Amino acid sequence: MKGANMNRQLDIEMETGLRFFGKMTASISHEIKNVMAIINETAGLLEDYSLMAEKGMPIDPTRLKIVSERVSGQIKRANGIAKNLNNLAHSVDEFNKSVDLGEALALAVGLAQRLADMRSVTLELQPPSDFPTVITSPFHLQNLIWQMLDFAMDISGDAKVIGLTLGTATGSVEIRFTGLEGLKDPPETEFPTKRETSLLEMLGATINQDVKAGEMHLVLPRDVHQQLTDNG
Repeated sequence: MKGANMNRQLDIEMETGLRFFGKMTASISHEIKNVMAIINETAGLLEDYSLMAEKGMPIDPTRLKIVSERVSGQIKRANGIAKNLNNLAHSVDEFNKSVDLGEALALAVGLAQRLADMRSVTLELQPPSDFPTVITSPFHLQNLIWQMLDFAMDISGDAKVIGLTLGTATGSVEIRFTGLEGLKDPPETEFPTKRETSLLEMLGATINQDVKAGEMHLVLPRDVHQQLTDNG
């Protein structure tokens, strides 16, 4: 019976990881396609200007500058998208390493931005005053943060603004999700589900809900292995 439970746990972990990776890469591919569409449209505009020049028609330099800036802006955007994809891909290089939580949250917001925009939700990341680190699994941490953001976006209330901040204690670090007005009313969807619970167990973490304040707190141990040893 114990072996069957372990197999179910592994199945949940694998399914959750694949779903997360698929969701993120699909969203990133859509972003890249949007960038390419804008650059293609801009290239068509440049072709029109070239035809005008061939016919001896005057071209306003300001228009050319605007087109140039538009292309540069999209290239910068594409570099940011590629960087997020690269960081996500490298999050599976090691499942036990020191993770800068400021960088981890910035990546999580970057990955979720398009999906938040589609739901008209604003993600406000407050940069930490210091840069706390934890020893954990980067990929599973990103997965858990996304699961929490996905749930948070459904209960963000009328304001539709989710804040993300960091807090520290002696043996733990806390990621706070604020602006969750919907916690005051029982959410239709159970949370955390088996998927989040599995991730919490892997990371030695806990989720606390402050219904009155409209907040969720993800509490992570400074060192996942030390936490698991202490709990044992």
